[in-house]
Amino acid sequence: MTTFDDREKAFENKYARDQEMQFRILARRNRLLGHWAAKLMGLTDVEADAYAKEVIRSDFEEAGDEDVVRKILGDLTSAGVDCDEGRIREALEHKAVEARRQMIQAQE
Repeated sequence: MTTFDDREKAFENKYARDQEMQFRILARRNRLLGHWAAKLMGLTDVEADAYAKEVIRSDFEEAGDEDVVRKILGDLTSAGVDCDEGRIREALEHKAVEARRQMIQAQE
């Protein structure tokens, strides 16, 4: 193998690791957001865990965050919680930072 081939393989490996890490961060962010919403809805710990898993699954419906925001907004509204899309997006950003921090700490 040439040096160029070695570099290309290293780049491909790094890209794959970065993509996997991004996926894990988004899944953790969605889990944290699900727990946040569950707390607002007054769910028990067991119900909150199940709900967080539903939020994670909802992210596979379409690209981007719209599917997650739509699910949480609909569920909060159905539960009678006064919440708007802006508040959910703000929580989404905060949970993204928290998820990234947790993943970095887990690697140390």
